[in-house]
Amino acid sequence: MGEVRVTSQCSKGGFSVKDVGAVTFAIQSFVTLFVIMDPPGAAPIFLGLVADKTQRVRRILAMQAAAVSFLVISLFALFGRVILEYLNISLEALQAAGALLLLLVALELLTGNAKSMNDDSNTNVALVPLGTPLLAGPGAIVATMIFVQQVDSREMGFALVAAVIAVHIAIALVLMASTTILKVIKETGVTLVARIAGLLLAAIAVQMLVDAIRVFVAA
Repeated sequence: MGEVRVTSQCSKGGFSVKDVGAVTFAIQSFVTLFVIMDPPGAAPIFLGLVADKTQRVRRILAMQAAAVSFLVISLFALFGRVILEYLNISLEALQAAGALLLLLVALELLTGNAKSMNDDSNTNVALVPLGTPLLAGPGAIVATMIFVQQVDSREMGFALVAAVIAVHIAIALVLMASTTILKVIKETGVTLVARIAGLLLAAIAVQMLVDAIRVFVAA
């Protein structure tokens, strides 16, 4: 009877114990995914890839990158374990593949060939490498799959959905806000941003590859 009274009293105030747990879970999920996906850290790379675009196109690409990341994260949240098991792919292999793709893009930025890559009519940087694997990378995918396993009620399910949506809204806002920097700097500054972005992206790619190799060696 004690538990029933506590729950009913909380409900009269507008919140139940489950609601409080769901809010905590939502905050934990949001913070974890935001730190892993690191929108501020992705902003310089985004600027390096869209420096030759118009302001309107940059904003569209920012929203597209967030949307692609959301779709990838949602897909793996729902079917990730089944997909990887069916294809017999380990998370480490997925991480290594993403690292190699990022390294290729980093080399394009460092050598000044990013413009020719962007000029390809069949290339959309919002899809690759921004949406995935930079934003929706192995770390974010694994974290989301773990959070899905922890869901044990409808409230926690809604909390996780809200957290994932909020993270991607934040990503879109950060990337769109970063485009104002390109209004201030001149062409030389754009080139500098592209080189810095290439260096950062190369470092991220190498770290991802090293982490995957460590797991393979330890296995």
